[in-house]
Amino acid sequence: MQIIKWIGIGVAAIAALALLAGQLGLLKGTPPADLGVREGKLKKPSETANSVSSQALLWPGHPQREYADIAPLALRGDGPATLAKLKNVLQSLPDVTLVDSRADYLYVQFTTRVMKFVDDAEFWFDPASGMIQLRSSSRVGSRDFGVNRQRIEALRERLAAS
Repeated sequence: MQIIKWIGIGVAAIAALALLAGQLGLLKGTPPADLGVREGKLKKPSETANSVSSQALLWPGHPQREYADIAPLALRGDGPATLAKLKNVLQSLPDVTLVDSRADYLYVQFTTRVMKFVDDAEFWFDPASGMIQLRSSSRVGSRDFGVNRQRIEALRERLAAS
């Protein structure tokens, strides 16, 4: 019985340390230096299952291509008008930081409330496809447990309702 008590104390201590690390910002990761549009593409999806991208299929042989694949956002007006609507939706959400906003591009950071993990998301009006291309990726960890996909789908619904 004593060993079970000590195991419980150890688990509680690890959980408390992880929470403290998150609150101190030690789990937020480093912002990627290579975001943006290059040669008509956003950054490729992560090599692990922690990102989604509407351009995932443009990266043949990528190990997470199928996991990362998600539909782009449909236009609600023209490209700049859609991004302006999306920007309004994003700014209405808690724990979102707008980093870069242009007529054809948005970059935001989503921060989880408890552990302070940061996910980077970018949205680009692609005039060739007439769609809003997107990429959302966790900075740390090798799995996102579907969080990036769920967030984008919720944004898709909010944008359609705006």
